[in-house]
Amino acid sequence: MLIWSTAAPAIGAAFAASLVEAVEAFTIVLAAATLRGWRPAALGTSAGIGALTASLVIFGPLLDTVPIQILQLTIGVLLLLFGLGWLRKASLRAAGIIPLHDEEAIFAAYSADACEAMSAHRASGDWLAATMAFKAVVLEGLEVIFIVIAVGAGKGLMLPASLGALAACTLVLVVGALVHRPLSRVPENTLKFGVGVMLSAFGVYWSGEGLGIDWPGQDAALLIFVVLFLGAGLAGAAMVRRPIPEVAT
Repeated sequence: MLIWSTAAPAIGAAFAASLVEAVEAFTIVLAAATLRGWRPAALGTSAGIGALTASLVIFGPLLDTVPIQILQLTIGVLLLLFGLGWLRKASLRAAGIIPLHDEEAIFAAYSADACEAMSAHRASGDWLAATMAFKAVVLEGLEVIFIVIAVGAGKGLMLPASLGALAACTLVLVVGALVHRPLSRVPENTLKFGVGVMLSAFGVYWSGEGLGIDWPGQDAALLIFVVLFLGAGLAGAAMVRRPIPEVAT
């Protein structure tokens, strides 16, 4: 049976991380659809989903052949590096060191680049739009798959992690289909901050499990790691935050 104290963080981490990736993929697919219509964008998206599904069917069963401790240690280290990268960037954005992620600007940039490419190859415009959507779905989808495996592998959490990811992708698809605009109001930096905290916490936990460490409190140790990484991220942002310039009167 799943322990809620472990399943809930798994669902939350997979949902938040997948939401970020799904928003980024949708922004690119929408740019392709805006330029060439929904048909080539939908074809590229469908092909991307098909490629991801085939990869899961082919390579998914191989996870069962890997010894559990090696799997936990490998995924734990990768997850820790992945999470710390997100947390670092989110902290720097919160501190004003690097600019916030702007889906409207990304949409405009992709649209401009794609428009230039399609103008040079008018006859293959639909093909370029479909390829653009395909690449977005595959690249962002692979990150979602990695997150689900990293969060769920090892302790029977694949189902809750998969449900979290599926809920996020479904939410983006439904909202995006209704508004037909880049989802710029999604608090992406806040999500990335939270995801960085969660993934880093899971990374430490799984690495320890792979090394045979018996964590005090067992699954409850995850909550301690979450608090520690959250505090570290907030403290780091506060330490490097740029002061707001005074306005001359």
